[in-house]
Amino acid sequence: MTMADARATLAKIMETRVRAIWLAAAVALAGVGGAVLAAPGAGVPADKAAIEKIVRDYILAHPEIIPEAMSRLQNREVSALLKSNRAAIETPFAGAVAGNPQGDVSVVVFFDYACPYCRQGHADTVKLAAADRGVRIVYRDFPVLSPASDEAAMASLSAAQQGKYSRFHNAMFENAGKVSHERTVAMVRTAGLDEVRTAKDLNAPSLKAEIKRNLELGRALGLTGTPSYVVGDRILSGAVGFDALQAAVVEARQARKEGAAG
Repeated sequence: MTMADARATLAKIMETRVRAIWLAAAVALAGVGGAVLAAPGAGVPADKAAIEKIVRDYILAHPEIIPEAMSRLQNREVSALLKSNRAAIETPFAGAVAGNPQGDVSVVVFFDYACPYCRQGHADTVKLAAADRGVRIVYRDFPVLSPASDEAAMASLSAAQQGKYSRFHNAMFENAGKVSHERTVAMVRTAGLDEVRTAKDLNAPSLKAEIKRNLELGRALGLTGTPSYVVGDRILSGAVGFDALQAAVVEARQARKEGAAG
């Protein structure tokens, strides 16, 4: 599936969610009433308008079913979308990876160097990779906050091409300071990058194309901010913490084992 296909799928999903909620309500009502909607002879009107009124009245009387229905629907949709884009999501830009490159579970991180929450997220993924030797961390530069984010992301990809991605990435998140041109240059030096090459790479079409792919992929997945994580068939939004990431990895690993056994 291409990114355009993924976006079209996401749009279609959004358009059908309201109808799905109504269907969920109808199913719930059927369960309460003994599947009476399917039995016009039992005294329930069979015409569409009458059934829609029954469903509407049920939703108004039991609004608590809406979040549950939405959550279940969204989980199924996200799972399908992730499965159809698995390779594009989990295949890293060469060098933009940490942890075990051959790990059995990938934790894909969409981040922005200008995002303060990503700093905490970075600490969580470092801890996760140290605690679980089967985890592969895939980094996806997702600069959405400022022009300085774009420049830092380009320098980041240049570092990957120079075989020093982790050095630069860690320097950006583990040294205090707001992202700016001056700070990015300072971190390039801290990481020991080739400054001349990095300066040229800031305008490299191939690196710009990678950033564009990341942005398109993130939007296709419906990501609304950073950090965002993709682990197995789940998307986690925000600095969810080490425990949540670890639990997602355990779940993904178990699902993979069950899939292989099946």
